[in-house]
Amino acid sequence: MKRTTICMLALMAIAPAIAHHSDAGIDMDSTIEIDGTVTEFHWRNPHVYFMVEAPNERGEPVEWSIQMGSTITTARTGWSRDYLTPGDPVVVRLHPAISGRPYGILESIDKGEDALPTLVAPGSSETLVPPPDGTAQAESLAGVWFADRARIRQYPGGFDGYFNAELQLTPAGAAAKAAYDPLSADNPEAQCIGRPTPAMIVSSQLYPIRVEINEAEQTVTLRTEFWDETRTVYMDGRGHPDDGERSISGHSIGRWEGGTLVVDTRNFADHRSPYQIGVPSGALKHVVERYTLSEDRTRVFVEFTLEDPEFIAEPLTHSRELLYAPQMTLQPFECDPEATRRFLETGG
Repeated sequence: MKRTTICMLALMAIAPAIAHHSDAGIDMDSTIEIDGTVTEFHWRNPHVYFMVEAPNERGEPVEWSIQMGSTITTARTGWSRDYLTPGDPVVVRLHPAISGRPYGILESIDKGEDALPTLVAPGSSETLVPPPDGTAQAESLAGVWFADRARIRQYPGGFDGYFNAELQLTPAGAAAKAAYDPLSADNPEAQCIGRPTPAMIVSSQLYPIRVEINEAEQTVTLRTEFWDETRTVYMDGRGHPDDGERSISGHSIGRWEGGTLVVDTRNFADHRSPYQIGVPSGALKHVVERYTLSEDRTRVFVEFTLEDPEFIAEPLTHSRELLYAPQMTLQPFECDPEATRRFLETGG
């Protein structure tokens, strides 16, 4: 039978955003190959998973749990919920768990079918999603925006790699990072707790951002597919609440500086790993974002500054360009509690 090959390697390298829970706990420098049969295929968020039964070196059957990206990013490569079915013979190449448990992140898969199309490099611009051509013009900042990947620096390890490279940590931040086990219930994803801003911006070449401006209510709404984060930015001149109330996404207030939207967010709830690498955030976390429409109205210049002096020794500033993408529709992320616990060492 003719085999269809689906290469997943580029999905692991695209930067600085990535759709899996973390490279930590996974040996990304090694690849192993297993030849077996699909027993389960789960099309859910935050990760698509499939199970493969394959013999070990002693000929005994072992069931492997193999992780992919979200349904949103995986669908944009051409996959669907019917792509794999129990009984399919497959040859899978994956990055294995360091602990030796039968778990890994998919690199590529050969499927013994003739009729299915060949999918290439899900991390590439050809397959992830057709990129905006940069010619559509917006009337204002309102609309859907998608990162110009051609202008983004590549970081090995994606989302993880970016923050590993750029965050300067305090002793408390470094200690918390060293103690973090991403393949345990310590990972907030195990409870479907996503990653708040600035993840929205850092993930914008996988997940578009929608800006809605409501002048009557004096609000701006910022939304991303990534963990369904939606923030209301109050533009009526109020300050942050002083009652100590905190939330995962924090409290956002904004103002206009000429044509630039400035968003100031504080009052974040404690989060064990908002940057996906085990560095926490706390009550002192503060993010300022700036959104400026280009003169030709085809792109937005975005910048954020992140501060959290308890865990981050120096402020982190990052900028990028987002292209106007009116053809894109945001899809719901809808984290599934059962799916998100599959990476746990207990297999819960």
